[in-house]
Amino acid sequence: MRSGIPGFRAERLVEARDSRGLTQVALAELINRTSSSISRWEGGGQLPEPEAMEALARALNVPIAFFLRPLPDHGPAPMFFRSMASTTQSVRKRTQARMRWAQDIALSLQELVDLPEVNVPRLDVTDHREIRDEDVERMANECRAAWELGAGPIADVLLVLENAGIVVVKEEVGTVTMDGLSNWSAADNRPYVLIARDKDTCVRSRMDAAHELGHLVLHHSLKPKTLNNSADFKEIERQAFDFAGAFLMPAESFSAEIWSPSLNAFVALKERWRASVGAMIMRCAKLYMLSEEHQRRLWKYYSSRGWRKSEPLDDEFVPEHPRLLSRSVRLLIEEKVRIREELLSDFRLHGPDVEALCGLPRGYMTTEAAEVVELPKLKRTVNPAEGGGLVVPFNRDQSSE
Repeated sequence: MRSGIPGFRAERLVEARDSRGLTQVALAELINRTSSSISRWEGGGQLPEPEAMEALARALNVPIAFFLRPLPDHGPAPMFFRSMASTTQSVRKRTQARMRWAQDIALSLQELVDLPEVNVPRLDVTDHREIRDEDVERMANECRAAWELGAGPIADVLLVLENAGIVVVKEEVGTVTMDGLSNWSAADNRPYVLIARDKDTCVRSRMDAAHELGHLVLHHSLKPKTLNNSADFKEIERQAFDFAGAFLMPAESFSAEIWSPSLNAFVALKERWRASVGAMIMRCAKLYMLSEEHQRRLWKYYSSRGWRKSEPLDDEFVPEHPRLLSRSVRLLIEEKVRIREELLSDFRLHGPDVEALCGLPRGYMTTEAAEVVELPKLKRTVNPAEGGGLVVPFNRDQSSE
């Protein structure tokens, strides 16, 4: 019979360690235990005793109750990582764990608030090789039609996604090699998107969000093992990128505004379409508006101007931010449905993690509201009903005498 804390969830320990970017050896050093102990706890072969549980909670900065929370069944849908090829396994694990925590928060919130109903068109294919370029364009147009966006520029991409029932998280992931992550959860049949804010420019964030939307729309039924093949992964990423271009820059309306496919023309259009010059070059090439030679010249001039690191206007656009989780938490607190401590108990997370994942100001979940002190009032020396008035004494200005 195993001794230790009953109800301990080994998967939660793995999740917390991944979220902090720690190896088993590093965690063992933090709590003065052996890595083999960590391995046994995570494998389910042994339960940590109370002292070890407390040490784990301190080292990983989570409540003890976190380790007792059952894991929802999120189903078999894959996690799509943008730029997976250049992202370390540690970063992928950390970001996946953060996504799961965001899903935990959303599941708890949905017991008390109604999030927008999910309205996301999906392509019914199980093999990405069946997806044609015309399917990608069609599904991008279907999303615009379903959300009544018209054919012009989209004012706020993240707001559009949230209104369609997609939960969006935006936080730093600790590296510039990963841009985003998306997943359909079977626990609530809802799509989730996490956008990295490490390179937080407006146009990049919009493209990352549209890219993840492409995965949700085109690839929701793909099997996770498909992502293990580099050639398949590259093609899946290309499809998502093409979807993002079609979603942000519809073929007919965007091409009608290209009076000259030049760098200067693209910069002029950037303010209106909120898309990078690089993305516009790729979109024009996809629409057969550029010859291969013209495209090569544009990229050559693009590189010579140093635009691969930073383009004109990048610093002038305010990045978009998600609102859904933040407003849900604020609503519950401001309407006195839950106090902060109760919400943290619901989430089984500490304040800083909730603030980061929900886009709340730092300290919002841990700072107590100011105590309301009743100020003294002047006594009524004369009853107004009896014909008198209130006499309010003022200090006389001695300088005027």
